[in-house]
Amino acid sequence: MYVIIGGGGLLGTNVARKLSASKHDVVVIEENSEVCEYIYERLGVVAIKGSATEISTLKEAGIEKADVVVASMRSDADNLSLTVIANSYGVPRIYARMRDPSYKPVYERAGATDTIDVVELSATPLVYEIEEPEVSIVYTFRGGKGAIAIVKIPEKSPVVEKTIAQIASDERFPSDCLINGIFRKEEDEFCVPRGNRKIYGGDEVFITASPESIRKAAKFMGVKRKIRI
Repeated sequence: MYVIIGGGGLLGTNVARKLSASKHDVVVIEENSEVCEYIYERLGVVAIKGSATEISTLKEAGIEKADVVVASMRSDADNLSLTVIANSYGVPRIYARMRDPSYKPVYERAGATDTIDVVELSATPLVYEIEEPEVSIVYTFRGGKGAIAIVKIPEKSPVVEKTIAQIASDERFPSDCLINGIFRKEEDEFCVPRGNRKIYGGDEVFITASPESIRKAAKFMGVKRKIRI
């Protein structure tokens, strides 16, 4: 993937580090020259000195070929500007750091795929979502040893029309995984499932387990892309 990150602060730098380590092409745009030098020398990531809200700088960074843009600057005004520009260039996925929660509907209308709350600066859930959009980590605990994830069930998943009990009893499904919620968009319904509840394509299934077990469970449920934890 080709990823552009606007802003070389804590969140932007951590996302760049993790994505670069996973062999993605990453470019960071940052106005502070010393931060740019740090990112390039310490992380081996391309860093462009300039504003991520200027079209000329974004073109230099390769906005026209970007698969993902992360707006991680300090102000909502700047992050909104980058979101609007990235959306106008047809970037498939745009993630924006949000300082003021009242801006959330504005970010959505501007074309943001998702927003990152300023109080949650952990890069891990965001990186997970960038790398594997069918699996979203929504919460981690015990220093990352445990997590709650949402797995989007593919239409042709092998677990479609199977009950929770059937899935849990399959030896290929990790024994330490707990399916503790299902959201069905078509019916706008969320439920805490019992054993006889069936899963259908398009369902969003909430799973609590270790990250490695979540990876195995997602694969069993039909998520084919390699999942990095």
